Amino acid sequence: MTLASILHVDMDAFFASVAERDNPELKGKAVVIGTGVRAVVSAANYEARRFGIHSAMPVSKARRLAPHAIFLPVDMPRYQEVSSHVMEIFESFTPWVEPISLDEAFLDVTGAERLLGSAREIAVAIRAKVEAQEAITCSIGIAPSKFIAKLASQHCKPNGMLEITSDRILTFLHPLPIQAMWGVGVKTAETLHRLGLRTIADIAYLPRATLIRALGQASGASLHELAWGRDYRDVAPHDAAKSMSAAETFAQDLDDPTEILTEFLRLTERASARLRDKDLFAKTISIKVRFADFSTINRSKTLALPLDGSHEIYEIVKGLYEGLHIERARLRLVGISFENLSSGAPEQMVLGARQSGWRQAESAIDRARARFGAGSVRPARLMRDGQRDEDHVDE
Repeated sequence: MTLASILHVDMDAFFASVAERDNPELKGKAVVIGTGVRAVVSAANYEARRFGIHSAMPVSKARRLAPHAIFLPVDMPRYQEVSSHVMEIFESFTPWVEPISLDEAFLDVTGAERLLGSAREIAVAIRAKVEAQEAITCSIGIAPSKFIAKLASQHCKPNGMLEITSDRILTFLHPLPIQAMWGVGVKTAETLHRLGLRTIADIAYLPRATLIRALGQASGASLHELAWGRDYRDVAPHDAAKSMSAAETFAQDLDDPTEILTEFLRLTERASARLRDKDLFAKTISIKVRFADFSTINRSKTLALPLDGSHEIYEIVKGLYEGLHIERARLRLVGISFENLSSGAPEQMVLGARQSGWRQAESAIDRARARFGAGSVRPARLMRDGQRDEDHVDE
């Protein structure tokens, strides 16, 4: 049996790198992507990270750590544009490309080795082509499996390459802390620490039955396999997105239902345009509201017929919000998400005149935005405010 050759390609501080590429004067300076008193850091370049700044940190704390740093707003359309160019580069080497986010992907180059050379040679060529064409850098992990390839890329950042051959997997894997494992979050780590486990080797040598009793059948069995470097998942090219979301953290808490619904409309317009751009339809619509005390409520509705239209989706979002009956509670954040996504128009979709009119109008709006910019056409209710940035995190 021929072992697979899997690459995990991870762009280095992607959002910040794109900003530096577009403005060379930023080179060598601490750059943080994220603005607003209550926003979080979406990305920080390596100069900023030296001051302890990291993704998902409150921007207010980042400013205290590095008041001299340059703080820039999120520019998602620009990141998406560069990401599409990078993915095209990957696909020039192999059709087996599985994007994980805007800035990382798995590549199966097993079938390309006969034509293009070893996996290591292909990785070298990919890194050179990305830097030459996009003027940004990436780090690449090479291994027989996705799990080990991703760990390898994390260990050679920034701008590095690390190959873990089959005979080195356990030597590389077992000394790592348990937090390096997929599926080990804060709560799972606490459970494992109570069992006296600190490294992946500790997990590997714990009886499988004991691990399952502590974590449950699915998690326990999965961690046991991964701890021995066993990951049999294939690279899934062009894997359809499982979900899509957008959220807004307010500069000041809101308690006016009209203002809150305006924010939900803004998010719906933004996220549904992304749905249509990717030719996706959502069957489950969810909302999230976070109160001033950070407590959070989620509500969702699963539809008989999936949608992609802003108007129809907003009516559902509005209904979910009004169904909370929270009166004038102070909200810190609202968000929406789409799940159960499918590609292409459902065969059973039969649109009446009203729905057809909305779809034609939204198609025209999408074309206008593509030509003149994202803010060129907006609902009248949103015209009084400038567009706001989403909370995005670039790992």
